[in-house]
Amino acid sequence: MTVLDPATLMGPLWTLLAYIALGWLAARRLAIDPRPIATLLIYLVAPLTFFRGLVQGGPTPDYLLLTLAAFLVSSLLALAVHRLTRHRFPPQESALLAFSAGTGNTGYFGLPVAMVLLPPEGVTLYLFCVLGITLYEFTVGFYLSARGQFSVADSLTKIVRLPLVYAFLAALVVSGLELTVPEAAMQGLAVFPATYTLLGMMIIGMTLGRVSLREIDGRFMAACVAVRSVMWPLLALGSVLALQSLVPLSREMAMALLLLGVVPMAANVVVVAMELGIAPAKGALAVLATTLAAPLLIPLYLTLMMRLAGL
Repeated sequence: MTVLDPATLMGPLWTLLAYIALGWLAARRLAIDPRPIATLLIYLVAPLTFFRGLVQGGPTPDYLLLTLAAFLVSSLLALAVHRLTRHRFPPQESALLAFSAGTGNTGYFGLPVAMVLLPPEGVTLYLFCVLGITLYEFTVGFYLSARGQFSVADSLTKIVRLPLVYAFLAALVVSGLELTVPEAAMQGLAVFPATYTLLGMMIIGMTLGRVSLREIDGRFMAACVAVRSVMWPLLALGSVLALQSLVPLSREMAMALLLLGVVPMAANVVVVAMELGIAPAKGALAVLATTLAAPLLIPLYLTLMMRLAGL
């Protein structure tokens, strides 16, 4: 059985924290407004990153089934949390909590860990699950977040304007028709994943640079941590055990699912909150807390879950 050494996580962790620190310095010393950067990420950088990843992955029906399953699970989980919290938290906080419930830091943080733990086939399985979660973020998740501030009609209008959905459809058309994207274009798109990570984490720091102590909301943070650090690990483990009892489940697939359940909160919680103006400071604090706890929790969780799943 593979045991994850906490040192494995220190490289990704320190890189992400360095990006957060750069964002904090930019906000404190240069007075940079993170709102335009959030808009840039949502409407330009994320769609191009998503398109490149899907085209490079060579989607097959089996892989796309994983994407669909991850999308549905994320959406149902977010809807359930929204229903449970909408009468217990103010509208904006409930919307942000629901959005965060359906996603996690599967890309910026989870992918480097997946590349250490999994063989190439396992990484591919993991990536197509991540694509489904990303698709949730910019459709159902974005809608739930918008509903904390806007009407149903306005929220749906914002969804229609999001280019990531069209990037997803364009990638499917390119792959389905076996079209070839020029090599020069793919090389040009290669800069976007790193840009997405850098700017996404810097926005957290920029938001924290404007946070005062009175904005710390222990109740909201506890709810976010409970969803990410309790509900998701239980869901991932339950899914693996259920699938093992129904069909032959490869070790790579099981590990990919378990890893999805133990990553910290998604940086996109802050990106979307910033774009929609729904409590970005509270979201940034919760994301930072779960990211700092990740080197301790992920090895503990994965080791225990692997043992329970017989891996």
